[in-house]
Amino acid sequence: MSTGALLQVADAHIAYGKVEAVRGVTLEVAENEIVTIIGANGAGKTTLLNAIMGILPFKGRATFAGTDIQRLEIEDRVAAGLSLVPEHRELFAAMNVEDNLRLGAFRIAKARAAQSLERVYTLFPRLKERRRQLAGTLSGGEQQMLAMGRALMGAPKLLMLDEPSLGLAPIVVADIFRTVGELRSSGVSVLLVEQNAQAALQIADRAYVMELGEFVLQGSAKDVAGDARVAASYLGF
Repeated sequence: MSTGALLQVADAHIAYGKVEAVRGVTLEVAENEIVTIIGANGAGKTTLLNAIMGILPFKGRATFAGTDIQRLEIEDRVAAGLSLVPEHRELFAAMNVEDNLRLGAFRIAKARAAQSLERVYTLFPRLKERRRQLAGTLSGGEQQMLAMGRALMGAPKLLMLDEPSLGLAPIVVADIFRTVGELRSSGVSVLLVEQNAQAALQIADRAYVMELGEFVLQGSAKDVAGDARVAASYLGF
């Protein structure tokens, strides 16, 4: 693994029982970088994110901000600056927007939490408008914004997003991805798992293509987008 990367994963093997879902994967995310992992459903993308977050065990090496995180609990990874927005958002539907957001700041001081809340409301003005509304009554796009906002409340250094465009209208997807670009400008790195390869490659700096638990291609987002196999399989060209 090279020096200077924010997140480094080397030779990751992840299994469900005797079935190996991810085999020998190595990846890096640098500071102020957007990296995307694209691939078909079932390729192992979500499994990899869950392992990095500590939800699943894996064999291999993983460091974050220079610290070995293999033995860290999920809460300690969050405290170190690593955060995950899961595919299904996992909001508390019976709680209002602001209470959901505040749950994301339980590990930081009240003063910092207040700053984080204002930052989230600046990124997502619609959440501020609906701060007293129950999370379960929000639209799909608003729920995705809330899930991202809750993750950002802990002031992460790296935000991992699992299929943020899933089930959303194109205009909402454009808003979400525009916000992802703004996060990089504010100093937050992003690891983006996405089936919408075209949208992901447009905003990413680098990309990995995952098939059947392995990376089959990696490089700059521009180069990956220009690969004939990627264009045919994922971009519809």
